[in-house]
Amino acid sequence: MAMWDKIKDQAKTFQQSQGTRGAGGSGQGSHGPQGGGRSGSSSGGSKAQLIGMFKSQLASAKNELKSGAYRDASMAMCALVAAADGRVEPSERQRVEELIVSNEVLQNFPADQLRQRFNQHVDRLIANFEQGRAEALQVIAKAAKKPAEARAVVQTGMVVAGADGTFEPSEQYAIREACTALGIPPTEFGV
Repeated sequence: MAMWDKIKDQAKTFQQSQGTRGAGGSGQGSHGPQGGGRSGSSSGGSKAQLIGMFKSQLASAKNELKSGAYRDASMAMCALVAAADGRVEPSERQRVEELIVSNEVLQNFPADQLRQRFNQHVDRLIANFEQGRAEALQVIAKAAKKPAEARAVVQTGMVVAGADGTFEPSEQYAIREACTALGIPPTEFGV
């Protein structure tokens, strides 16, 4: 449970930093330990709330997330999460596909493009996990040029990973690897 609290706090801090950037830095320092009382009611919040928050952060950036680099990196990220434990059941593949196609932000892209890229990565991961993983991480790294896109790729991965209500250690590891490929500190997402 502690991990989710940590991610929630970081996501909140991330949101605050996004929001205060143009506001002359007001509100800085208020999210130190002494400011912790404000989140009292939500500290027992569920993974669903956290996933909801990532979804809303993604939705607010929807208009910026139209590049091929974001699309391809997100599909590689989703495939890594789906195959994180080294295998992908057909039902899991289908479930992740549905999450991808119904994702508000990913609706910027034709569903068949998304499915094709996701399945391509999954097939490679199944055929040769190490090689498939290296290829997926190369694709993910291409989104590093734009920090907003890079974060969105990780958030997309988190939304998919957390959709089943659990966040497996292997999924956390996949997200950490993606953060490294993108040059984002994994701590920003609590992994």
